[in-house]
Amino acid sequence: MLRAAAHKKSPRPKPRRWSAFVTTDSTHPPEGLFNKSAAVIARSLASKKGSPKGPGSGMRMLTFYINRAGHNLNATRKAELNKAKKLLSERIAKEKEKSRKAA
Repeated sequence: MLRAAAHKKSPRPKPRRWSAFVTTDSTHPPEGLFNKSAAVIARSLASKKGSPKGPGSGMRMLTFYINRAGHNLNATRKAELNKAKKLLSERIAKEKEKSRKAA
């Protein structure tokens, strides 16, 4: 008869998170931007001053912020940030449509 061996889990070291070491100079959001309303966040991240490479870069910055904050975001703040993502994606779609019509 086989006996089940008691398996002890050895404590594993915490994994190193790549996002902790990200440093970028491609976007320059103002201090405290992600604590403001969705419309302000979307407008700022779509501007050339906030993200010089365009609104797509701003969208990546917003997504990175949401992912980095993780479970530390409360539900209302996360909803506001997701609303900002929706507004920003609509703005990106309008710009793409405008550039297609011009071409």
